[in-house]
Amino acid sequence: MQPNPKTLLERIGIEGPLLGLYDAPEAGPFEPVVRIEEGEGTCVFAFYDKWVKGETLELTAESFGCRGAGSCLFGIATRSPEEMVSFLVDKEGLKGSREVMRQWIERRRLYRPRFGKIFIGPLRSDQYEFLKSVTFYVNPDQLAALLLGANYDSGPDDPPPVLAPFGSGCSQLLPLFADPGLPQAIIGATDIAMRQWLPPEILAFTVTKPMFERLCELDESSFLYKPFLTRLHDARAKA
Repeated sequence: MQPNPKTLLERIGIEGPLLGLYDAPEAGPFEPVVRIEEGEGTCVFAFYDKWVKGETLELTAESFGCRGAGSCLFGIATRSPEEMVSFLVDKEGLKGSREVMRQWIERRRLYRPRFGKIFIGPLRSDQYEFLKSVTFYVNPDQLAALLLGANYDSGPDDPPPVLAPFGSGCSQLLPLFADPGLPQAIIGATDIAMRQWLPPEILAFTVTKPMFERLCELDESSFLYKPFLTRLHDARAKA
């Protein structure tokens, strides 16, 4: 059963919808659904405004948008490794050398959906079994609060609860988690190629299902109800 994030969102001040990435067999439960035409290289995040309006994007191995999304979300070889190195290093300058980029490409994780479809859009409680990650789109104050929440139950010997890995915006939605079964989060929307589709003050905080459940369990003994957060809200209200 999907936990209720209502209290978490109210205490932090998040008003926009939470977005889920689903590996699910049918589009019906996600209606209204929008799709990318086959062969059209549209960025996944060009649908941000539609997500906010309640629509869900359906991706398939035939219609996935840009080549980066096809590669990281479906495991499709949309370019040869050397073509990728040339594009990302020689053209876009994203790594300091071709060899470093080549190593990164060889070791990166790719996702291959079980049902052949990926749905990205507002949370659907009746589809929780198919949910793979949840993304909060947040300002810096809200990001800071979520970072505290992600670290709340984490000990020094636990896996890092929050990551900020190099990768495309769509890879930060799921493939960059080594184990989606761990309570973990990624600070995302750090890919400058996709940021044009977001408001300039917004970043992403994407969490696995176990981390989402942890965040929704924060109660009155946590920082959500304590002076630090209250004073932050008061200071912003006076600004």
